[in-house]
Amino acid sequence: MSAQLRDTARELAEVLWREHTVYRERSGSVVIRGSHVERWISLSPTGGQDQVLLRAGRILDGGTTAPARSETVVSLTIGTSELATVCRRLLAETAAGGAPGEGARPRGPRKARTSKRPRSARGNRHTGRGSWAVILCLVAVVALFLRNAAWTF
Repeated sequence: MSAQLRDTARELAEVLWREHTVYRERSGSVVIRGSHVERWISLSPTGGQDQVLLRAGRILDGGTTAPARSETVVSLTIGTSELATVCRRLLAETAAGGAPGEGARPRGPRKARTSKRPRSARGNRHTGRGSWAVILCLVAVVALFLRNAAWTF
């Protein structure tokens, strides 16, 4: 099964991507890695005869792989072109973020936090209540200093 899986993965890689890397993992799975599209596909043997578990996922920055976002079981008796069609569907689901419970989905720009009060009611950020209290204390200290300085002359 391992040799058949490796041969099938090589044929499939040629159909899917021009630039690819095919390698076998310790678990017996064969991985097709398309670094230029930042995606990977894994073919793993299952308990059934001539069946494989196809999984698809993303390649993260730095070259590490993210967990699979979509997977399905297919028969190896179908042709390479049909297998490529199934892989393309899984890759499309991966690109669209179609797997439940995904945490690493790219997000858009963050929205600014909004206050319940309108901006005009909040006042200027630098002249809030605390800032006015500090200014009044400084004015009082300067006034006391000037009064004491005037009495000594």
